[in-house]
Amino acid sequence: MSYIYIEKLCAGEEDAGMRLDRFLSVKLSDISRSYIQKQIKDGNILVNNKTVKAGYQICSSDIITVKLPQVAEPAAEPENIPLNIIYEDNDIIVINKPKHMVVHPAPGHLSGTVANALLYHCKDSLSGINGVLRPGIVHRIDQDTTGVIVACKNDASHKFLAEQLKEHSITRTYHAIVHNHLKEAEGTIESTIGRHPADRKKMAAGVKNGRNSITHYKILDNLNNKYTYIACHLETGRTHQIRVHMASIGNPVLGDTLYGPAKCPFKLEGQVLHAKTLGFIHPSSKKYVEFEAPLPEYFEKLLGILKARI
Repeated sequence: MSYIYIEKLCAGEEDAGMRLDRFLSVKLSDISRSYIQKQIKDGNILVNNKTVKAGYQICSSDIITVKLPQVAEPAAEPENIPLNIIYEDNDIIVINKPKHMVVHPAPGHLSGTVANALLYHCKDSLSGINGVLRPGIVHRIDQDTTGVIVACKNDASHKFLAEQLKEHSITRTYHAIVHNHLKEAEGTIESTIGRHPADRKKMAAGVKNGRNSITHYKILDNLNNKYTYIACHLETGRTHQIRVHMASIGNPVLGDTLYGPAKCPFKLEGQVLHAKTLGFIHPSSKKYVEFEAPLPEYFEKLLGILKARI
């Protein structure tokens, strides 16, 4: 059997007594606990080179070997979906993603994605580094987040941009409307972010064994006594980073029912969050380039309503 992922983990004193499946769901936050349990049952996860059950209690210094089997995945299909193209050349394509559009196919969203649209528009000119379900996709934004993203047309460009993402040298600025006033005109939020210990659909700040995450924010406008218009600059790019970080300081993004209030006073469909600016070193010219996506109509309209109430 071929394996797509192999890793050895050493349990520490702080892990002693934790269930094996729970330990791995924390360490491997992108993998579901049910999938981990299946791999334990199938003998693809060993403790000290022995098969154990999912409920095995971790001991200090245990060596856990994780082998996840290679699974053939269906290829994304080209679909004639209009793209709002900001810029395009032989190496990259930069688009303004609309609300409700998923970046690449996933369970529940196997069509109608950015990847499907790119396959139709670019034909065979997309990088294959991230597999057949994510052709050309270097990074992603949430389904209900709008704004600028870049895809790559060849593997060399993909590797070049991926390295910049890894080094946190890419400029990524988002605009958002958040609940409540911020105490400072600008600031920095730094914490770990990892899978929520009780709710697997959510991420959480301050999670033990999470990944270090840094968000810089700046007030753009105070909107009456209930909301604030802000810009956020990402130094790192974790799942739901801005949404989690702003909620962690008492300023959840407006419309975000996952991390904020369950009910929204406005007729919104998802969080008011927009990827405004994306800048990076171009893979061929080696010069810094920067692209902007204008605020979507609903965002501008909401700003007008809130400003009128001041």
